Amino acid sequence: MGFSDRLVDITQRFEFIEARMAEGCGDLAALGREYAELRPVVEQVQAWRRITDGIREAEVMLGDAEMRDLAQEELRSLRARLPEVEEALKLAMLPRDAADARPAILEIRPGTGGEEAALFAADLLRMYQRHAEAKGWRFQIVDLAETELGGVKEVLANVTGDGVFSRLKYESGVHRVQRVPTTESGGRIHTSTATVAVLPEAEEVDVQIDPADLRIDTMRASGAGGQHVNTTDSAVRITHVPTGIVVTSSEKSQHQNRAIAMQVLRARLFDAERRRAAEARAADRKAQVGSGDRSERIRTYNFPQGRLTDHRIGLTLYRLGEIMQGDIDEVIDALAADDRARLLAESGL
Repeated sequence: MGFSDRLVDITQRFEFIEARMAEGCGDLAALGREYAELRPVVEQVQAWRRITDGIREAEVMLGDAEMRDLAQEELRSLRARLPEVEEALKLAMLPRDAADARPAILEIRPGTGGEEAALFAADLLRMYQRHAEAKGWRFQIVDLAETELGGVKEVLANVTGDGVFSRLKYESGVHRVQRVPTTESGGRIHTSTATVAVLPEAEEVDVQIDPADLRIDTMRASGAGGQHVNTTDSAVRITHVPTGIVVTSSEKSQHQNRAIAMQVLRARLFDAERRRAAEARAADRKAQVGSGDRSERIRTYNFPQGRLTDHRIGLTLYRLGEIMQGDIDEVIDALAADDRARLLAESGL
């Protein structure tokens, strides 16, 4: 199917949905979702058509001696705008990740490096908390285990707001830090790591869980230095026996803990299924930006040089202080742009 044919199909589908909604026919919720997805595409189609129609009209006017100068000026203007409008149209036509609009489950765990890795994990937690605050997102810590020195052994958080997963999904992977630890008297630079996982929140319809596959344990919540959320017998641990996935929640209400743990379990199972599907689609090519491979080192934070490097796209910024305060939009924007460029190349648009 040619490019123009695809534009006709999109426009006709949009007009059909619009008419069905006006008549009150069909599944209005499903029609409304598709309408919302197609509307920005159709708006770009209309903008592109205004430009291309204008170019054709101006070219016809070139044959009129009295209108030639005006037509030439109009052509220069329209042809200069056309590449930008075409690019916007192609981007609008790219397939959307169905999970982009969803809230996210954020997990951070220290990797190699002992206590320094745990302290770095705590730094990353604060970075994401500040970023969420700046974006107007809700950041709720679901489960937190800390070390004696204030490091993080493991943290699980729920992040909700506009476009949360579409932005944070690029953060999945191994984050590496190079700095002199506060516990190091010799002043030597150490290298440590922390692992970040960002999962789209799953709905019950996304994942069917057989209750017979679950082992649910209630336990006393406790943490190093008394830093855990509470110390009551309300903590819940759910084990999904077929996969071995274990989820713990330590809020004050046992009922709430069970609901939260099930929410996280659904997200992990949903993420595993998304990964299997992505691996099948990408079997013939290397995984690139957005793969979310949690074994892949994606970024280095070099404190002595004040430098951040994202290895997936070769981006280096010398403003680490601001980044650690949550100002990570420049990094995410660059990753998203690279992802869009890859999708455009694959789509053949």
